[in-house]
Amino acid sequence: MEPKGFDEIRATAPFSLPPLPFSQNALEPIISEKTISFHYGKHHKKYVDTTNELIKGTKLEKSTLEQIIRETSGKADMHKLYNNAAQAWNHWFYWNCLTSGSEKMPKGQLLDAINLSFGNYDNFAKELISAATDQFGSGYAWVVRDNGKLKITTTTNANNPISHGQKPIFTIDVWEHAYYLDYQNKRVDYVTAVISNLVNWEFVEKNLLGG
Repeated sequence: MEPKGFDEIRATAPFSLPPLPFSQNALEPIISEKTISFHYGKHHKKYVDTTNELIKGTKLEKSTLEQIIRETSGKADMHKLYNNAAQAWNHWFYWNCLTSGSEKMPKGQLLDAINLSFGNYDNFAKELISAATDQFGSGYAWVVRDNGKLKITTTTNANNPISHGQKPIFTIDVWEHAYYLDYQNKRVDYVTAVISNLVNWEFVEKNLLGG
């Protein structure tokens, strides 16, 4: 089964807001319905709408979000479009990384890959929590596949590993709007709770094994 919103994310413009893979209250009490409502219904929607506005009448008008990200990355005159297209993609990916029915641990080939790259799951979780907590300002912590191995990296603002030739496997959004209503300035509590309870390991493994 494809991830929720896969058709929308692979479609060419004009883009529509991909559906959430869960109900807006499904992640409570770790992420509240109020946070999801604002984060998805306001922030994510604005990125999608702004991307549509910016590409109208341009050579990118019939491109996918991934194509726009690759085409605009690092170009000063396309910085606004890059930010909005990348954020539209990042949010779709982040939502699919979460589930209310999370297994506490990865398994199978994903766990094997984690053990190979990090020694064991505890090392992996500790490094991921630390990276997400320590990311200065707005951005994301990612697990990526890079040259055949898994790595943990962070990006600022809208930046996306696709721009750096890496394949995203998992992400956690650490912009303040992702957690401030629920956790205020206690980012570490949000990050720890999500990684311990909400990771959609099935989606993460599909990203590892696919393409």
